Amino acid sequence: MTGLHLRGVVLPEGGELRDLWVVNGRVRTRPVPGATTVSDGGYLVPGLVDAHCHVGLGPRGAVDLPEAVDQALADRRAGALLLRDCGSPLDTRPLQERLDLPRIIRAGRHLARPRRYIRYLGVELEDPADLPSAVAEQVANGDGWVKLVGDWIDRDTGDLAPLWSPDVLTEAIKVAHEANARVTAHVFGEDALPALLDAGIDCVEHGTGLTDDTIELMARNRTALVPTLINIENFPSIAAGADRYPAYQAHMRDLHARNRETVARAVEAGVPVFAGTDAGGGIAHGRIVDEVLALHEVGMSTTQALGAASWAAREWLGFPSLTEGAAADVVVYEADPREDLAALRHPKLVMLRGRIHD
Repeated sequence: MTGLHLRGVVLPEGGELRDLWVVNGRVRTRPVPGATTVSDGGYLVPGLVDAHCHVGLGPRGAVDLPEAVDQALADRRAGALLLRDCGSPLDTRPLQERLDLPRIIRAGRHLARPRRYIRYLGVELEDPADLPSAVAEQVANGDGWVKLVGDWIDRDTGDLAPLWSPDVLTEAIKVAHEANARVTAHVFGEDALPALLDAGIDCVEHGTGLTDDTIELMARNRTALVPTLINIENFPSIAAGADRYPAYQAHMRDLHARNRETVARAVEAGVPVFAGTDAGGGIAHGRIVDEVLALHEVGMSTTQALGAASWAAREWLGFPSLTEGAAADVVVYEADPREDLAALRHPKLVMLRGRIHD
């Protein structure tokens, strides 16, 4: 039996040097005779996770498959080897067949209402009562996740407003859960959150409108939050182009101004928080390290912030870390990223499915 051998400090345990072996793309914790040593020293981190991105999406909508490949390669170069794709207008299943690209967990397409989200990006439902059946369709087309648009600007009222009634949300999320799928939702404002949380939603994306009450409910229910901090920095430019809707404009600026404090309160309350960049569209792929640094800036320890983009996120998504039999998805760093997260910008080695990539 031949294989590969790595030696270093394995995170998250940390502390002592350990040896890992790789055979047929899987981690072995017992010696493999004749294995070739490919890394000796440094820190071995379970492959990073971008828990909110959009492979196949560009600033003007869907991109072609070659550009989607380039997006995924940018993530791989940054050490992001597992991507939760939170809605894409492009069918990216062909990318899942490529062994050189990060693993992609697809959520199908966004479910929205007409004129209540970015044009051509999601499936627009004329009748909101069709949401449960649309959820069932996306469950069948995805990888265990469904993405709802929870709120967006309502041009009649001139501000953010929910898209769905509480009863239809309850039925739609029930449909997903009965099919062993989880549901997440894009939410900027305050008003959509109570109905989504009461309906049993599994995750909130962005969550800029979280209040003490909804934070407490998320912590109690273990509802995840992916705050996409680096993308929220776009709120001022979004507001600057919304002069026709002054209430919405002021609301977006206020949400941005208090967002880091909002996320800090969620972290302190024990809400499970994970790292996602919202890459695709306005954010370039390959920026997971920027999001980890932002999570640290709002109050996560360096270890928590790293875990939110590695072992903790992998566990949440159902992927084990560097344990016996786990997929050999590992990034090696010369310096300890728990001491300085900037070390994440300089991977020494990236191994995906047991294969080493430059």
